[in-house]
Amino acid sequence: MIIPTPSRSSPRPGSYALGPDTPLHVADPALAPVARVLREQLLPGTGCTLPPGRGGIELGLDAELAAAAGARTGDGTGAGAEAYRLTVAPDGIRIAAGGPAGAFYGVQSLRQLLPPHTLRRTALDEGPWELGCVEIEDRPRFAWRGVLLDVARHFFTKRDVLRLLDQMALHKLNVLHLHLTDDQGWRLEIRRYPRLTEVGSWRTESQPGWNDTGDGRPHGGYYTQDDVREIVAYAAARHILVVPEVDVPGHTRAALAAYPELGNTGEQLRVATGWGVKPDILNVSDATLDFVRRVFDEVVELFPSPIISVGGDECPKDQWKASPAAQARMAELGLRNEDELQSWFLRQVSDHLRAHGRQLLGWDEILEGGPPPAATVVSWRDNHGAVRAAREGHRVITSPARRVYLDYRASDSPDEPVPVGTVLPVEEVHAFEPVPAELAGTPAADLVIGAQCGLWTEAIDNVRALDYQAFPRLSAFAETVWCAAERDPADFAERLAHHLRRLEALGVEYRRPEGPRPWQRRPGVRGRPVTMAEYLAEVEADTRNIR
Repeated sequence: MIIPTPSRSSPRPGSYALGPDTPLHVADPALAPVARVLREQLLPGTGCTLPPGRGGIELGLDAELAAAAGARTGDGTGAGAEAYRLTVAPDGIRIAAGGPAGAFYGVQSLRQLLPPHTLRRTALDEGPWELGCVEIEDRPRFAWRGVLLDVARHFFTKRDVLRLLDQMALHKLNVLHLHLTDDQGWRLEIRRYPRLTEVGSWRTESQPGWNDTGDGRPHGGYYTQDDVREIVAYAAARHILVVPEVDVPGHTRAALAAYPELGNTGEQLRVATGWGVKPDILNVSDATLDFVRRVFDEVVELFPSPIISVGGDECPKDQWKASPAAQARMAELGLRNEDELQSWFLRQVSDHLRAHGRQLLGWDEILEGGPPPAATVVSWRDNHGAVRAAREGHRVITSPARRVYLDYRASDSPDEPVPVGTVLPVEEVHAFEPVPAELAGTPAADLVIGAQCGLWTEAIDNVRALDYQAFPRLSAFAETVWCAAERDPADFAERLAHHLRRLEALGVEYRRPEGPRPWQRRPGVRGRPVTMAEYLAEVEADTRNIR
């Protein structure tokens, strides 16, 4: 009943009783951090303190697993490090792994072998818990198993992010792509430029859902640099890489509100209150490029990720076309059009990141003027960008909106609380294939290093709505990036029914299989704002329905 399902699982005769006195032996010092997290995760719901000792749970490294072919990385690195073997025998539990990450994933599978209530924050019984004997051997298909969280459109607190990291860890997802800046908010403290958060992190109101009328409520927030360090460290202990995104040269209205001199018109702008693509973009002056470089200096200091996202998506070029300075820069560089000007801009950023030992990540629009060397491309507009980027020798992460954007509605019911995008039921997410059909069987397929799902938050304004949109579809997505291409939807549905009890124990307010409930509606999200009187009338009617 494990999600994502293991590569191989073989039941054995007998059982093992795990109880409060079960000891833990760490056979290799490199696994001490994994043991620490295991104790943290197991103690609240079981009371198991896991004192040092033999005859209970053992964590160890296995050279054969480390040498085995593992997830595709595009360059062959890290093969086998995420592989593990979990053996439950009558005399104890052994987790052998190719590396610390593999041991951690073995721990997550062990947690799922226990009753769902052991995932709660307090123990509901004293145990022991009988585990059927089994040998599980497992490894991921892809190296990049990501979730994008947009904290720019709606801010999610540090506690919310840590909670999502725990949910990701249980599902063996290993990349959190944080979309930190956009037209509607700047969420990262940059000490050299304090107005980015003093001005850019707040807006006067928000557009409810996709309505035209604002809600009249100020919205804002940002992460201090110490907040970021805590998030990064918490993620690292769970073998999750936090990849920051600072979007340039478009999606920069919040930065322009803080520093108007970075723009093309000189106009004093406000942080955007509505959604959609805004025309305001950075200018191409040396001073603005220096600003961008200094921002990324602080970004790379905070985020140890070897790859840094610069966005590069949805950048309208009208202001550059109308700007004498931008046209002069194009003439000076011998560029044919504004797409090539954006490519030149991003190459300056890429060179700066490479000087820091980092590589650039960008959305598939960076292909339009020619991507920087060694750039990794996230393909979101179907698979066209993925196919082109891989054939041109770039590493690719697939994230087609119509297949893995979890902010899209899960059904065509008018009662869906977030009626955005095309209908994307859990079954379609589970059927998603990360490698485009056009690349299957070709050498370029090896450059698809994984996939990521998207949680864009224009219409997701709180953590309860985030839960509803993410789950259980995120559970389905975890299988698409961990398991082999051949997946059994009926088997997944059976395992998911059990897995929902785990989500309940964790306090995840997932979308029920029967669909949205009337009381899950929220004001102003279903096509037009409702008055308070209308809302209270709905609540009264919903209460009658519940009874």
